Amino acid sequence: MFDNFSIKKFDFLLMFMVSILTLIGILAIRSAAPALVDRQIMGFGIGILAMIGAALIDYRKILKYYWGYYVFSVLLLASVLLFGSTGGGARRWINIAGLTFQPSEAAKILLILFYSAFIIKLRKSMHWLLLPVIVLGLALIPAAMIAAEPDLSTTLTFLIIVCSLLFAGGLDYKIIFGALAVLIPCAALFFFMVLQPDQAILSPYQQSRILAWIHPEEYASTTAYQTIKSMTAIGSGRLMGKGYNTTTISSLLNTGFLSQAQTDFIFAVIGEEFGFIGCSIVVLLLLGICVRCFSIASRARNLRGRILASGVGAWIGFQGFINICVTIGLLPNTGIPLPFVSYGLTSLICLFAGIGFVLSIGMRG
Repeated sequence: MFDNFSIKKFDFLLMFMVSILTLIGILAIRSAAPALVDRQIMGFGIGILAMIGAALIDYRKILKYYWGYYVFSVLLLASVLLFGSTGGGARRWINIAGLTFQPSEAAKILLILFYSAFIIKLRKSMHWLLLPVIVLGLALIPAAMIAAEPDLSTTLTFLIIVCSLLFAGGLDYKIIFGALAVLIPCAALFFFMVLQPDQAILSPYQQSRILAWIHPEEYASTTAYQTIKSMTAIGSGRLMGKGYNTTTISSLLNTGFLSQAQTDFIFAVIGEEFGFIGCSIVVLLLLGICVRCFSIASRARNLRGRILASGVGAWIGFQGFINICVTIGLLPNTGIPLPFVSYGLTSLICLFAGIGFVLSIGMRG
């Protein structure tokens, strides 16, 4: 299991970019929530070990047990609905011996592993038209469980990742364009319907987030409060920022006006303290990590490796894009973390494990 690799092909640049991005996150968390920085450092250490361990394992051998990953992810998500702890009106976490675990984050990497092998099996035995139907049909089970927590943003992110895996698996362009021709009008209709006062599709708080995104001035003191303060903090940083862990009275972070700063709005902390330059570094690091993942995918020895590396790259790219767009007001508040930067041990360790599998593909390419 720990063979058939070349250390000369180890992507040290990818490991370096991931580590630097995580260190930037630790610095930002130290400003936003000093009491949590030790736990994030611990998660960084565990994540490095998980990354190295996944890199040494031959990914082709662990993909043999792909059905086990699917079943285990479904069981994890089901356990949240049955035994999970509630916070902020949602049931998304499980407390184990005092440690908080978020199964939806672990389910992302488990399901990427599952589909990396499952799509190959379907390509060999199924008609090309049935491939997306079966893949998306299986995806609806964990997606429905995540949506029931409720966690609509993670549900949408997961479905985007599955679509990316299908694309990496060689889905016919005719199906892609046909699906877009249907989904775009359906999305417009869905958006119109959820804005109606008597709609029953989304919960009231989810509808209010969309309304606050469209009319932020009407929700400035309620639902749009976080987003408005986030944009103010980023704008106040200007080019160079106000300085790391600044004590200036104009800091929104120090005055307590920037809530959820260590998790969903960590990008606002970076914008205020490090300015446009700091924000640009974070964006470039995220972009560089995605590019390296897709580059390794293009050099993969087989289609399983290409799907797996592409899935990890899509996961990091889409999740980072959504988080940053929320903090600058381009998308409704979704409550999704910034990869490698936001506080959260489950997310951090799972992301490092995903990078480890990408490194494993690169060393065996």
